[in-house]
Amino acid sequence: MATLETLNFDNSFSRLPTVFYSAVKSQPLKGARLAHFSPDAARLIDLPEAELLRPEFVEYLNGQSLLPGTYPLSQVYAGHQFGHYVPQLGDGRAILLGEVMNQQGERWDLQLKGAGLTPYSRMGDGRAVLRSTIREYLCSEAMAGLGIPTTRALCLLHSEEPVWREQLETAALLLRLSPTHIRFGHFEFFCHSGQHEALKQLTDYVIKTHFSELGRGDAPYLALFRWVVEKTAVLIADWMAIGWTHGVMNTDNMSIMGLTIDYGPYAFMDEYHPDFIPNHSDTEGRYAHKMQPWIGQWNLGRLAAALTPLVPVEALKEALSSYEKIYWEAYTIKMLAKLGLSQATDGVTELITSLLTILTDYHVDYTVFFRQLCHFQPGETNAAITSHFQDPARIDSWLADYAWALDEIEEPLDQIQARMKRVNPKYILRNHLAQQAIEQAEQGSFKAVERLHQLLQTPFDEQPDCESYAEPSPDWAKRIVISCSS
Repeated sequence: MATLETLNFDNSFSRLPTVFYSAVKSQPLKGARLAHFSPDAARLIDLPEAELLRPEFVEYLNGQSLLPGTYPLSQVYAGHQFGHYVPQLGDGRAILLGEVMNQQGERWDLQLKGAGLTPYSRMGDGRAVLRSTIREYLCSEAMAGLGIPTTRALCLLHSEEPVWREQLETAALLLRLSPTHIRFGHFEFFCHSGQHEALKQLTDYVIKTHFSELGRGDAPYLALFRWVVEKTAVLIADWMAIGWTHGVMNTDNMSIMGLTIDYGPYAFMDEYHPDFIPNHSDTEGRYAHKMQPWIGQWNLGRLAAALTPLVPVEALKEALSSYEKIYWEAYTIKMLAKLGLSQATDGVTELITSLLTILTDYHVDYTVFFRQLCHFQPGETNAAITSHFQDPARIDSWLADYAWALDEIEEPLDQIQARMKRVNPKYILRNHLAQQAIEQAEQGSFKAVERLHQLLQTPFDEQPDCESYAEPSPDWAKRIVISCSS
């Protein structure tokens, strides 16, 4: 295990020319204090809990002292935001401290979010508020608990420093981990600004540093794009199957590693509805739940366009055309697993489609339904399931077809149900639970943050003392929508 002073930094990105970034310094927050940390995330960089409890830990993160081995910088990139190209964005409130190599040879960026102004802050103040910091901190680790590819959140700091958003709030700081924070927008910036040699240098860097096996082929740039297409398609299938909506799928929020990144106005659905929108700023529903697969493909099209100086257009088009097949295969496999089934026959595919239609029509809680389905008993009343429907006859008819599909599997029912419980979580980060934790934190208590963080590490397990966290959201909570302001 390492100490704060002996972390194994290898800052490869800082060795690139400064056209890719600007060297920066953190601007310390007033009265910064450690609010919470994730031991699991800390282990990714070989840090024991005792190191996080040292007073120097806060001093290093808050910019009061320079963490040995770091080279703080902010990256430049562009992006399509709500379908419109913005020629320069960049890390407006994020600072990459450096890259740590752990004992397994894995590379992890250490990035501060909310550390102050950078050359890319534009009209912003470079700060993050406590509210949004808690939401990203909890959801990053919740997604990791669900097995969905994501950036990680090692810790959050809170402070006394006031920040004005839609109202007066307090500033906070998040330490985020990722193999890299490079986004689709990095490639867009260098392509569309005409810096094609820099685009090539960036792409070579990504392949050498993160995908060395791709560099051994005849067409490494095309191979990289194919890899990103596949990982993005599978990631969005994960989101759709678990009932999660990103909320702001701009190209600058799309990871080249196929990770969930930038947790702004996200939400796990309560009542299932494909038109669900978690972001009140998205008035046209561009990033509604049902749109995510299409937006993923559209964003990949923007990445393909950025790679045209390096790869023939027809080859990129052919690679992109595989997206839809990869997505639907991945999504179908995940939905079959939620039902305890394995073969995607015509009848079973219809079983999935008809179920989602019924859940939509009756406004049934998505997570609760699938968890209760893990206890389905053919031939019995199954009141815990049917009670969610005003017209039980319709779900009874579906359950009869489902029982027939289960009967075709040569496996004991209890084993099928055990498999289902490993993919249908009992606990998710519901908006109202996050909001309650935020409100308590704003009053100075992080006990609710701690409880949720602990609960969501094992979301598939029965946790008898936490039954209330598994209940459907109350009606008032279903009206919560999240703003982009953070």
